[in-house]
Amino acid sequence: MKATRITLLALSLAATPAIASDLDLSLTNDSVKGQANFFNASNELQMGVGYAYHEGGRDILNLDFHAQGRTAIGNLPTTAGIGIRGYAWEDDNLDGGAGALGGFATLNIPRAPGLSFTGSLHYAPSIMSFGDSDDLTSLELRGSYRLIRNGELFVGYRYLNTDFDGPIRGDLNLDEGVMAGMKIFF
Repeated sequence: MKATRITLLALSLAATPAIASDLDLSLTNDSVKGQANFFNASNELQMGVGYAYHEGGRDILNLDFHAQGRTAIGNLPTTAGIGIRGYAWEDDNLDGGAGALGGFATLNIPRAPGLSFTGSLHYAPSIMSFGDSDDLTSLELRGSYRLIRNGELFVGYRYLNTDFDGPIRGDLNLDEGVMAGMKIFF
């Protein structure tokens, strides 16, 4: 099974430049995530797909669809978006997913060219959740520095949590931790 995941990930990465605007790779202490976004920041729409593998055999897939535009927050050039991020996850005998509503904002710092800060927040109540998920919350914060025209490095924090539906009580942090990674622009 592990060889199949590695083969699928390698083939996906090889095909990404032909169909994507950027590829985002990140690591936490317990997970690895790849995200391909199909349009650049000057487009009015953003669509993307991501896959995360969490240690212990948890698979997390996300599909994104956001309306986006350029604006300014406190005189800082900003790209912001609102929309939906769909999640599907599987972990041993549990699985679930959700259609989480929310958005993101990326603030660029003009006095420090290449420096930006991004935050995203998405939430799905029980009416928009399925399987073993009763609700789902996703939060990601990152600071990025563009080293070259088509590549940047980032550090940040990722939190993805679901509460359980039905007879199971409690919640599960699907993915949480300090992360580091890189984004490559095509």
